[in-house]
Amino acid sequence: MKIEQAGVVGAGTMGHGIAQVLAQSGCEVQLYDVSAAALDSAMAKIDLSLARLCQKGVISSEQRAQTLTRLIPCSRLDALAHCRIVIEAVSENSEIKHALFSELDQQCDPATILASNTSAIPLTRIAAWTQRADRVIGMHFMNPVPLMALVEVVRALQTSDATWKIVSDLARQLGKTPVTVRDAPGFVSNRILMPMINEAVFTLYEGVADAAGIDSVMQLGMHHPMGPLALADLIGLDTCLAIMDVLYQSLRDSKYRACPLLIQMVEAGHLGRKSGQGFYQY
Repeated sequence: MKIEQAGVVGAGTMGHGIAQVLAQSGCEVQLYDVSAAALDSAMAKIDLSLARLCQKGVISSEQRAQTLTRLIPCSRLDALAHCRIVIEAVSENSEIKHALFSELDQQCDPATILASNTSAIPLTRIAAWTQRADRVIGMHFMNPVPLMALVEVVRALQTSDATWKIVSDLARQLGKTPVTVRDAPGFVSNRILMPMINEAVFTLYEGVADAAGIDSVMQLGMHHPMGPLALADLIGLDTCLAIMDVLYQSLRDSKYRACPLLIQMVEAGHLGRKSGQGFYQY
């Protein structure tokens, strides 16, 4: 069954990308954020993204216009009450997510599926914050959402088969490839990716090579489309650090210890592209 009404909580980089692909698939999308400025910025970025797709011939001008009409910015959570699914894409912070899922559980129809785009926080824990644990699941999209084909579908211990099927079908509806993974620290993507990025930061920290050299080795030698330090800047160094901390605290293994340079850069506010300064300047 095609999902026709969806909600997205959080109008940041991941949130507006998720909202865009939902709207492109034919869904009416309620895009929620507490910040009116964030909503305005998100709508402008979606419009620009659709314009680029239109210029490249991926979508028609009519499809662009129709997609925009399906996007409804809102500043009240109760506007999402009757959505078939609500996808959370807020900061990677347990306290913020706990408060949000508790509120969504109260505001949304009992049949609404609550999905999280969390990068590393256990879905089993998130599900336990609600009274609908069987209808809580992870939908971990990759950045940039409109271009990346993967969605990790993360089953909490409590997630029902029916919820898993609906969400897997939704990923396909969006033109994505769903990969089902067990609820484990970092899932598959960040369990592998973040330690690689962290090791690249250690390599820089120890003066083995400069940032451009490290990235060039991985691009030219390993055929990576983007070097690990440039990728960290794209993801956000604060997000990288948060994921490393979750891995370290969950697995209690020193190999997941965040590099001191990564910690320092986050403390300095050098978060990557979103702040204009990371391992590179933007």
